[in-house]
Amino acid sequence: MTADHNTDLKFSSPYTPNTENDRAEMLKAIGVNTVDDLFEDIPTSYLNPELEIPDAISEMELVKEMEALANLNAVPGEYSSFIGSGAYRHFIPSIVNRLAFRSEFMTCYTPYQPEVSQGTLQAHFEFQSMVCQLTGMDVANSGMYDGSTALSEATLMACRVTKKNAINVTHSVSPHYREVLKTFLEAPGIKIESGKDEDISPNESHACLIVQQPNYFGYFEDLTKLSDEIHNVGGLLIVVTDPISLGMYKPPADYGADIVVAEGQSLGISPSFGGPYVGLFACKQEYIRQMPGRIVGRTKDTNGDTGYVLTLQTREQHIRRDRATSNICTSVGLIALMATIYMISQGKQGLKHIANLCYQKAHYAASKINEIDGYTVNTDKPFFREFVVSCPIQPSEINKRLLNKKIIGGIDVSSQSKNGMLICVTETNSRDEIDLLVTALREIRAVN
Repeated sequence: MTADHNTDLKFSSPYTPNTENDRAEMLKAIGVNTVDDLFEDIPTSYLNPELEIPDAISEMELVKEMEALANLNAVPGEYSSFIGSGAYRHFIPSIVNRLAFRSEFMTCYTPYQPEVSQGTLQAHFEFQSMVCQLTGMDVANSGMYDGSTALSEATLMACRVTKKNAINVTHSVSPHYREVLKTFLEAPGIKIESGKDEDISPNESHACLIVQQPNYFGYFEDLTKLSDEIHNVGGLLIVVTDPISLGMYKPPADYGADIVVAEGQSLGISPSFGGPYVGLFACKQEYIRQMPGRIVGRTKDTNGDTGYVLTLQTREQHIRRDRATSNICTSVGLIALMATIYMISQGKQGLKHIANLCYQKAHYAASKINEIDGYTVNTDKPFFREFVVSCPIQPSEINKRLLNKKIIGGIDVSSQSKNGMLICVTETNSRDEIDLLVTALREIRAVN
């Protein structure tokens, strides 16, 4: 018996299931003769540019070439790193990747089918529970794209809740977050007002006040007064926090936060040149129906057994489309799972221990740097693992010289603080590394 092949079916490409007859019919329907007619408005130089691409090479040659490029990087481990500013190098226990990269979990697929996704859904539920424990808030979602988008979505949420069209943000909030926020709020026309912490004065037009604790420069502020001021004019307090710091500092709920967001990268996720990360998002119970992102709930099935499902889905884009609370699509569940495994493996005492190590090592570094002539650290304000050093010369020049000694220096924040360098110290920095940094800074000062 032979197969019946239709010889009239001529496909233009082995990867495109359209026959020539199909293509002709579609072109006729839209009123053109050829596919090229669809692109006639595009200049030829742009349509078919000459690409200066070298000839193909073998896989072995490609691997060697990529390894040579990778070896040009200044990699923490080979270098002592004191850079932070939103992406932090913390020790990642082997159990995190060991479990997260199992085939049962390793997917970005959103578990819309609870009957085949109980393990993933339970992990998401535990993630939400731990975010609530960290922040002191009532409810949390199962993750946003990252900290900056979590903040932007929180701001949109505050505007929906209060029905106001202006916000107030302090200058001590990360400039990177403020840039993303500006992009988010431009289209809906939401007005952004900002100022120094001491100059901030919320009024009745403001949907929310955004603060960061610890702030971008690593310092803690007393937010009680600002919390009272924004609440007195009918606005919400949005707090950008650091999850590791919550191992030893009081949660944002204790000083009146209505919405809490954070970058979850420090919870067992590699800096990875900026992502993928996971944004933490928690709020008061009364605002849950305005909260963006996915929420996993725990329930009982018909047999009385515990089950986990996506709940309150009418808020989401796959049901409400343009009226959804957010347009978050790709799930960050895998990254949230890694954060979940990290938090479970550390426990409350483990997280407190890590936070304390960061605190002690950062304060040791600050005190030693403060002893060097020409360098000044403001130790009057409480700080966690980051602090600003006022340097005798431009931080960019200092960083060049530090690299020659295999030390990655801090972020140049001269635009906010004269000759300011933002130094970050975590539990991964040994005392020897800190002493080497101090010695290098002293030597740089000596030749200037």
